[in-house]
Amino acid sequence: MDSNPLLEREIESLKQQLLLLAGKVEANLRSSIRAVRDRDGELARQIVESDLEIDQMEVDLEEECLKILALHQPVTDDLRFIVAVLKINNDLERVGDLATNIAKYARKLADQPPFTIPFDFYGMAEKAAIMVKTSLDALVQKDRAAAEQVIEADDEIDRIHEEMFVRVEEEICSKPERVGLQLNFIGLSRSLERIADMATNIAEDVIYLIDGEIVRHQKKKSDEPPPPE
Repeated sequence: MDSNPLLEREIESLKQQLLLLAGKVEANLRSSIRAVRDRDGELARQIVESDLEIDQMEVDLEEECLKILALHQPVTDDLRFIVAVLKINNDLERVGDLATNIAKYARKLADQPPFTIPFDFYGMAEKAAIMVKTSLDALVQKDRAAAEQVIEADDEIDRIHEEMFVRVEEEICSKPERVGLQLNFIGLSRSLERIADMATNIAEDVIYLIDGEIVRHQKKKSDEPPPPE
């Protein structure tokens, strides 16, 4: 089959757009975690404002994908790549939204009296950020093993998220006057848990891109107990 130089150039441009979006999202996520740690309301404000840029990048990338589909009607590997980009594009935008949520909680916490987060927020945040980075590295390098590592790592995030509810409940019982503060911690944990889910989605899409295999839901089904006899 003859190559299509124009299609090849446009797909390469698509890759670059996706990487720019990924870099922006990853930077915002890291900054939002730092805003919580440093109680930096100004940094948190900047992250919230920059989410509009991420939204526009996501729209532009989707439009570029649809244009390529309409003009070139790609097949096989090219088609699979564009389908994967469309899905990853949406997942990255969601990570950007969730990083913005963390920044909003950081703004609220910046005005609070001294506090201690009752669960391993920073450990959880680091694990979630590494999952996002690893999923994107797997995309660039077409590394299935790295993508599978991301999928496996999601269990640890889920475990920390579940432990958070126990710790926060204990804090609410012992210090009911600070229940509003504890609700912020629930929001932080929930945002990180969803970020890990988005990283897992990206990793699954990378596997689809590499091998054409749809692995979504397979791990969930394998973890379910057998039905009663």
